[in-house]
Amino acid sequence: MRQAGVLAAAGIVALTETVDRMAEDHENAKKLAEGLAEVDGIAIDPEKIKTNIVFFKIIKPGLTPEVLAKELAAEGVRMGPKPPDQMRAVTNYHITSDDIDHALGVFKKVL
Repeated sequence: MRQAGVLAAAGIVALTETVDRMAEDHENAKKLAEGLAEVDGIAIDPEKIKTNIVFFKIIKPGLTPEVLAKELAAEGVRMGPKPPDQMRAVTNYHITSDDIDHALGVFKKVL
């Protein structure tokens, strides 16, 4: 516990400097969900997205989360596969609205 101050410092920064901008993360997640809802091969209900975490199902026959994750990563979009048929995306302070647009374009290209 001698390094507890280092961990506490990260928590203090999170509480004092990032709480106000969390709404932006949630907006970006909602934008991603709404865009994914329009992509063939994806099933998602954007109304269920309340935070910066987006889960969605892959409904394109023969496409697995692992394969889709690799294809997305090749285009600079990183998302986590959740076998057998889901993926997980998380927005954060590194992700901008333009990044969401890019990701949606990659999804349309890949699918």
